[in-house]
Amino acid sequence: MENKSFLRAFLPLLIIFTGTTALLVIIGILGIDWRMSPSVMIAGNAILFIATAISFYLYRQSLNNNNVQAFLRMIYGGMFVKMMICLFAALIYIGIVKKEVSMGAIFGLMFLYFVYAFIEIWVIMKLSKQKRNG
Repeated sequence: MENKSFLRAFLPLLIIFTGTTALLVIIGILGIDWRMSPSVMIAGNAILFIATAISFYLYRQSLNNNNVQAFLRMIYGGMFVKMMICLFAALIYIGIVKKEVSMGAIFGLMFLYFVYAFIEIWVIMKLSKQKRNG
């Protein structure tokens, strides 16, 4: 039962991931030039999704904890894990391609980071209200 409710809560993030990935694949196939590398965007989107899934899991676990210190530790831990995964991925990408960095992809991924964060916070706030009311 717990896994089913977790998956239902995680569904908006999964929809964003699949929709964005499909759009990026179509852009890559059609060769539309948005001054960003579709392959970098697809890889970055996958990394963002994984980081968001980890932080979402930690946020979700924090809702079940009545200890304030443990709650805050899990919230800050989720934010920290997500930021570190994204930071290391960006540093690895920049280190590999050096001067051929796709700045459009970097800014596109920053936008996606904020979209994932907004949806993630919206879902967690909704779950928090349900937990308090139910």
